[in-house]
Amino acid sequence: MKSKQNVILIGMPGVGKSTVGVLLAKRMGYSFLDTDIYIQTREGEQLQAIINRRGIDYFCRMEESHVLSIACDSHVIATGGSVVYGRKAMAHLKQLGVVIHLDLELAALKERLGNLDSRGVVMVPGQGLDSLYDERQPLYHRYADSTVTCGGLSPDQVVQQLHAVLIR
Repeated sequence: MKSKQNVILIGMPGVGKSTVGVLLAKRMGYSFLDTDIYIQTREGEQLQAIINRRGIDYFCRMEESHVLSIACDSHVIATGGSVVYGRKAMAHLKQLGVVIHLDLELAALKERLGNLDSRGVVMVPGQGLDSLYDERQPLYHRYADSTVTCGGLSPDQVVQQLHAVLIR
């Protein structure tokens, strides 16, 4: 991997992007940036409140705008699961570094996730996790430089897999 290049983690909500991202950043001596927290801090409001108040379309435009403002080196960046809806945001992230899709089977995601209604997940009213998964998976694969399958692995084991991908 090129020096100072960022590592960008994409994937479904609940796959472990933030948990694994912090551990990977520590292992690599990088800083960590969670785009959901970045957005909440800059907006002064929780993601779900923004979605409830302004709607999904506004949220996606606002998320893309914030992601486009990111300029950093030597960071592990954990994105929100909906970042893949923004073509400009994804092009920007790909310029910033290597994009890795953390993948987990739908059944395992269902076990991990609690109430999606309070999590700040971009989904249309009445949409379920199955439909969201089917909608997003092709986008994650389109933008990812590599995919790491997380099923059955501890966060530390996922970090080992990521590190192996990055040093190739």
